[in-house]
Amino acid sequence: MLNILKNWKNQHSAASNMECYTKENILKGEIPEHIAIIMDGNGRWAKKRAMPRIAGHHEGMKVVRQTTKLANELGVKALTLYAFSTENWKRPKLEVDFLMKLPEEFLGTYLPELVEENVRVRMTGDREGLPPHTIRAVEKAIRDTENNDGLILNFALNYGGRAEIVRAAKKIAEEAKKGTLNTEEIDEKLFSDYLMTETLQDPDLLIRTSGEIRLSNFMLWQLAYSEFLFTDVLWPDFKDVHLLQAIGEYQRRGRRFGGI
Repeated sequence: MLNILKNWKNQHSAASNMECYTKENILKGEIPEHIAIIMDGNGRWAKKRAMPRIAGHHEGMKVVRQTTKLANELGVKALTLYAFSTENWKRPKLEVDFLMKLPEEFLGTYLPELVEENVRVRMTGDREGLPPHTIRAVEKAIRDTENNDGLILNFALNYGGRAEIVRAAKKIAEEAKKGTLNTEEIDEKLFSDYLMTETLQDPDLLIRTSGEIRLSNFMLWQLAYSEFLFTDVLWPDFKDVHLLQAIGEYQRRGRRFGGI
C-alpha cells in the first residue's frame, strides 16, 4: 500500500499533469462532502529558508484562508483542519504560545470574509487547557457565523483521536450505569453520536501534506472508510492546484465500503 501511495505522490507531482486539475474539470465530478486535512510541514518549510519555525506556522495560516475559499467555491460541505493536537503541547513553549495566538490572528483578520462567504466556524477538541484568548477568539467566530449555512470550517484544536474515543466510551458507560441506556442499544451509530463530531458526517477524503504517511492520532474512528491522499508538498506551499489534484484523484477511486 505504501508503494501505491508513493507512486501517487511521484506521478502527480509533475507539473505536466497539472493542466487537467482545473476548477471547471473538477466540478464535473463528485465533490467530497467532507475533507479533512493534516496540515504538516510548517517547521520544515521555515527551516529550508533559515527562518524560525513560527514563520512557517504564520505562512501556513494564509494557506488556510485560500484552501477554505476554494473548498467553499467547489461546494464542499465541511473542511476539518488539524490545527493543534493533544501531543503538540510537548513542543517548545515559544512555539506553543505562538500556535495558541494563531486562531486569534486568523479569525481576527478573516472573520468578516468568512461571514460574507457564508462559512460556519466550528471547533472539535478539548477547550480545557486552551488559553482564554484562544477560546474567546474561537467562540466569537462560532457565534458570529452560527446563522451561516455554507461550508463548515472545523478546527481540530487540542484534539486527539484516542482521547475522543475514551471520552465517548466513558459517557456511554455512565449512561449505562445510570440505567438511561441499554447496552443492547450500543452500535456504531450510537457511538458516533457521542463523539465530538456528532453532527458532521465522516470525512470522504483525508489529505496529509509534507510526505509523512501516518494519521498522528487524528479522527481515528471517523476515517475508517475515508480515502487517504499523501503529498510531499509542505503545507505553506499547498496551492489551489494541489487541492484540485487531490479531489481529482478522489474522483478516480471506487469507494466500495467493504462491498464489491
